[in-house]
Parts: sequence; C-alpha cells; structure tokens
Amino acid sequence: MTAQRLAVLGSPIAHSLSPELHRAAYGVLGLDWSYDAIEVSREALGDFVTSRDARWRGLSLTMPLKQDILPMLRDITELVRETGSANTVVFEPTGLRGFNTDVYGLTQGFVRHARSSLDSVLILGAGATAASALVASARLGARTVFVGVRALERAAALVDVGRAQGIEIQLRTLENLTQIDEALDAVISTLPNGAAVTVSLDPDTVRTATLFDVAYAPWPTPLAETWVGEGVIGGLEMLVLQAFAQVRIFVGGDPDEPLERDDEVLAAMFAAVGM
Repeated sequence: MTAQRLAVLGSPIAHSLSPELHRAAYGVLGLDWSYDAIEVSREALGDFVTSRDARWRGLSLTMPLKQDILPMLRDITELVRETGSANTVVFEPTGLRGFNTDVYGLTQGFVRHARSSLDSVLILGAGATAASALVASARLGARTVFVGVRALERAAALVDVGRAQGIEIQLRTLENLTQIDEALDAVISTLPNGAAVTVSLDPDTVRTATLFDVAYAPWPTPLAETWVGEGVIGGLEMLVLQAFAQVRIFVGGDPDEPLERDDEVLAAMFAAVGM
C-alpha cells in the first residue's frame, strides 16, 4: 500500500500511547505509514480536518472530539449512531466516515477475561465512554444497568441510549451506590483517573464482580486497588483493543474483519505498551 498519514487528535495529547500502538501494528504489516499525536482543540478541529490532503488515511479522536466530529461526518456506522460518539475517522473520496471502536475494546476486554455474558452492570460516569460501556453491556446480554453519577441530570442522554438498547436504566448518585441491593456481574468505571471522587460499593460487589476501569495512567487507580473480586481489567487493555480495531479499519475498512497476521499485530500492540 502507498505510504499514508494517520494521527490521534486531542488536547492535551502528548501523553498518548496511540502512536506506539499503531506504529507497532504497521511495522508487523510492513506498511510505511506514519502515525503521530497532534494537539488539536475542539475549536480548531474543523479547520484541521478540512485542510488534510490526499496523503491522509484517517484519524483517532479523544474526548471531547469524539462528539465534536459528528457534524462533519458524511457516513456513520450503527455503533456511532447508538453511542453518539466517533473515535475513528476515515477519509474517503466522498467525505468522512466515522466509527466507534470503544465498544469493541470494552466487549473484547470482558471476553478475554472469560466474561462473555453479563446480566447486571454498574457504570460509573455519564460521558461518551459511559455510552459506549452501556452499548457494550447490552451486546454482552445485560438486562439491568445502574448508572452512578455525581448529579442525576448528567445521565439524561444515557437513559435515552439505554432505552434504545432495550435496557432498564437505574440512576444513582455516587454517594448512594451502597443502596444497590442487586448482585452485579460487573462494574465499569469511566471516571477520569485522579478525579476527586470517593466511590463506596457494597462489599459483596467488591468481592464477586469484575471491575473494568478504563483509566490507565497512573495505574492502579484508587478503585482498582480496593478490588478483591473476580478480577480487574485495566484501561490499558481497552486502549490496545480499541486501537487494534482502528488498525483493522485503517487497513481493511472493517473493524470486525481480521487482517493478514491478525494475531501477530495484536501481540505486537500489547508488547508495545509492556503487556
């Protein structure tokens, strides 16, 4: 394939591990593609996207750009429609096409830890990643999802996402999570690492549920340090898996279609971040 350009956009972005992940993948595939981290604010996103030339293949996006990009997209996948966010963009002759690979990263993270089926889930947070966590939970069979937020009004959009997925959403403030009296299969935390939030959960949840904490730097998070249950899945694993789906999109156009040397690519990406 012709050498092409790719980048992850955000602000701040210097800390991003995406360049290491993608460069490892393209090295295995023998592609002379560049992938950089570029500081782009939400105000500058439109000008940046429209000024790209034919050398550009695609972009990865961090928050809040995952939602700001939506009006610029000509075509979106069903997952983008369901979650209301796109973290991956491909430049096509007719315009931009948007994808969401966060759902893939979450579902595959659970599957890799032998949790391919969920019934009751607690999601902490109400942003774009929480919406992806809700759709991922639905795809793994969840019927009841509790959402813990600082202020209940912040979760209005998630209630709509859950309704479209056929899931019963029950809202709780972060101070009232111990009042959940249902046995939980998993807790998915989308809270920013370092956020000044104290989360108290029922001791039975901490002992028996799987924690998927999407934060990864620094690790472990305060919540992960308290966990004694069925296992902890860290954000670094989600980061690798969602990036792996992006590589499939950039190279083959389909996040679900395996690449040539697919297993080697994934192994190289995990190795690039010391996993």
